[in-house]
Amino acid sequence: MKIEEAITDFIQFSLFEKGLSDHSIKSYQNDLDIYLRFLNSRGVYNVKSISSEDIKVFLKERGINESTSTVAHNLTVIKNFHKYLIKENIVKDDVSLFISRPKLKKRLPRTLSVEEVDLLLNVSLATPFDYRNKAMLELMYGAGLRVSELVSLNMNQIDLESGIIRIMGKGRKEREIPIGEYGIYYLKLYLEHRGALIKNNRQEDSLFLNNHGKQITRQGFFKILKQLLMDKGLNPDVSPHTLRHSFATHLLSHGADLRSIQEMLGHADISTTKIYTHVSDEKVAEDYKKYHPREHKGE
Repeated sequence: MKIEEAITDFIQFSLFEKGLSDHSIKSYQNDLDIYLRFLNSRGVYNVKSISSEDIKVFLKERGINESTSTVAHNLTVIKNFHKYLIKENIVKDDVSLFISRPKLKKRLPRTLSVEEVDLLLNVSLATPFDYRNKAMLELMYGAGLRVSELVSLNMNQIDLESGIIRIMGKGRKEREIPIGEYGIYYLKLYLEHRGALIKNNRQEDSLFLNNHGKQITRQGFFKILKQLLMDKGLNPDVSPHTLRHSFATHLLSHGADLRSIQEMLGHADISTTKIYTHVSDEKVAEDYKKYHPREHKGE
């Protein structure tokens, strides 16, 4: 069977049998198109002619100009493709089976300093939108929410008397997170102005509303954050997730227990939370080099 025909069949299988998303299908198609061109350039046109050496050379060449994560993704797609060829009895041997994935470097999450967070959260309050933006930022940083959790909050998920919010996180797992005094104060102020955002007296359960009186979107929050970052002269590449990372890092650096942070973030496995210990260790090393009197000889 020609490689391009097998790829077409595999893409159809991934779409209709495995139910992959449109985004994943486009990604698979792109990776396999690149793989196909490479194989054809080596005179390989039939799936039965593909060898392990072909795959190894392909990955090596990809690694020259692409990141390790991109090469790892290429290999994942290739392995899935060859598993499909075995499953459909198109070939007898899986030539990708013993090819190891490249080791990915763990990237430490970007965080803001306490001073940068203070600057970002220093929002001038004049319009109902200002009160909304201030409350969203205080809540996101103060509770370490994911942006999806923030924008999907409903009125019945906040309990200002008890100072908690109830979050439905990943895997439909519910967790309760305490809200600090700042969060409670600015949420109350926002709620006093929220009525001005409601259109035609319509009942709206969403906590944070956009200019159409409907639930604000992830994209809407992202635009608000970008504008505030530019206005404050902060790094415009900071993402909504940066506030979540900053929340965890600042808690840890001030002595919070890792298990407590895990609960608040909604991590299923504490190994996910442990990355913040590396961030904190890095900060300790930076501070030592910057401030310790015996670090700089001759100064």
